[in-house]
Amino acid sequence: MQQTPNRRRFLQGAGLVGAGLVGAGTAGTAVPGAALANQQTGSAAERHGGAGGHGRRTDPGSPRFTVAVIPDTQYLFDADRGDPAPLTATLRWIQEHQAEQNILFTAHLGDIVENAAAAELRQAGKVFELFDRRRTPYSVLAGNHDIDPSTTDQRGPSPYLDVFGPRRFRTSPAYRGATPDGYNTYHVFTGAGREWLVLALDWRPSDATLGWAKSVLATHPRTPVILTTHDLAHADESGVAELSGHGQRLWDGLVRESDQIFLSLNGHFWPPGRTVLRNDAGRDVHVHITNYQDRYYGGGAMLRLYHFDLARDTIDVETVSPWILGQSPERRNALERREVELTDPANRFSLAVDFADRFAGFAPVPPRPPRTPAAVLVDGTVAYWRFDQGRADGAAVPDGFRIADLSGRGNHLTRVILPGGGPETLRWSAEHHDDQPAHASLFFDGGKRPARGGYLRTVDGAPVNAATFGKGYTIEAFVKLPADVRSTDHAWMSILSRFGSGRDAGKTGGDPAEPIATLSMSDGMALQWAVFPVNQDGISTNWGHEMRADEWFHVAIVNDGRHTTLYVDGAELLRNPSTPARGLATSHEPWLVGAYHYDRVVEQGFYGWIGDLRIVDRPLPVGRFLRA
Repeated sequence: MQQTPNRRRFLQGAGLVGAGLVGAGTAGTAVPGAALANQQTGSAAERHGGAGGHGRRTDPGSPRFTVAVIPDTQYLFDADRGDPAPLTATLRWIQEHQAEQNILFTAHLGDIVENAAAAELRQAGKVFELFDRRRTPYSVLAGNHDIDPSTTDQRGPSPYLDVFGPRRFRTSPAYRGATPDGYNTYHVFTGAGREWLVLALDWRPSDATLGWAKSVLATHPRTPVILTTHDLAHADESGVAELSGHGQRLWDGLVRESDQIFLSLNGHFWPPGRTVLRNDAGRDVHVHITNYQDRYYGGGAMLRLYHFDLARDTIDVETVSPWILGQSPERRNALERREVELTDPANRFSLAVDFADRFAGFAPVPPRPPRTPAAVLVDGTVAYWRFDQGRADGAAVPDGFRIADLSGRGNHLTRVILPGGGPETLRWSAEHHDDQPAHASLFFDGGKRPARGGYLRTVDGAPVNAATFGKGYTIEAFVKLPADVRSTDHAWMSILSRFGSGRDAGKTGGDPAEPIATLSMSDGMALQWAVFPVNQDGISTNWGHEMRADEWFHVAIVNDGRHTTLYVDGAELLRNPSTPARGLATSHEPWLVGAYHYDRVVEQGFYGWIGDLRIVDRPLPVGRFLRA
């Protein structure tokens, strides 16, 4: 039931309108949730029309999973005026698509029935037996139409409790417990390899229930929590939500001090809307209202799907009608055709959630500790350089400093400053990739026109200067590009290069003035590995995609003696040549770290951070990379 709330404008006054519209603008309408989750084409109606998932199981370890949400179904169970068919269709659809969509939990948001009548509740309970028989995890809660709305959860026995009390859930794999009054429950399911907790609170939880909820959270201190209740927030036609009077009580008495609650869902009011509030820990709480009882056929048991994607740090949300999807398209009436899916920004959007950061206050991910050189010196290591010499963050690399080759092969590095530069162009840094063995790097403050900066070179006579790697090789580096790398001129800068031109190595194909080997960043900051192999007269080039700035990545080049493959963060890239490329030509001159040269002239220094580098004289599998 919708009431007429006092629509305060405190969101605008507090500067929260923008936060409240997360996903409602460009990001919110760009891509539908299921399209991202399944990488399928066509409309949501076309994607969801079939009954997929039979004979398969959900995957609690997958980084992608779905929580299904069903708001107010009260008009479907209204004395002699209802129709249970839409809710039946919704529950069946969930079961039929459970594996395909990886639906791990379903939450009903209250107002299951219209008049709190025993017959209505029994009829609704009969529909939910579809879930009970297959032990499909779900929760329900009492809305104001399911019980006496003038009471709290201390109201005592009721027809609602007879049908949807705790004993109904005792065989559910997700059910964990209830308040002594039976009107509040909590449930735990596993998704993306971790536990998630759903709190299902009554229409009017008592103070004792709020204390119970806090105790539940205290016994699951590292578990993120989705709060479901019937009355929490309302929204205006713009889709901007604000807390209701009762919602303010829940916020003040439970949510704001409970950092684990990151998402709250309620029905009761319409139209749908959302906002983002800040809790006492300074972290986001997404507050959503979803309700369709005002629409055709009482909402037809419309279903909202929350597609969690922890790999993308995104929750994609879409709203569909399984009841209408199950009908023959040619037999749908005009109103059904409009309701088959809701694609406006209030009902189809994406939320950007950095899950690790959002949960860091109660479930921090411990940083990976540094690893010793011995831990990563695999057989065949030719050179291994790292920059954790204990120097102060930001301090310049001093003149004459030698960075030792930890492989023991004697391929040490020395510092070179380009003309017109100073030692500050090459600085020690505490920045590092999360999976980097050494928790340190070097910052190269280089550029071109004129060439500037500092770089490192292998010492004269280093064995790696003459190596041709006829049986294959693996070259790895950790790299981070500054945020302004594209707005300044750093096209074709090198992370690592081999000095000498193709001409110096006896090559005449392509452009023989190009470096013998270079791992470079293009004008668009795409990775490029361009080399003169031993068996080719011209250049062999592997291309990567354009890399994000201000973000660490790991790059690996693997040659198996015939073909070369480029990897980023352990993922094989697309544009790897099929033409055989064996080994690397050499002019018996140094390797350069952080400098690009052309026709034997160093044209620019690198701009950004470079972490550990390793060269191995054989191909390594992804599981043996430095980041593994």
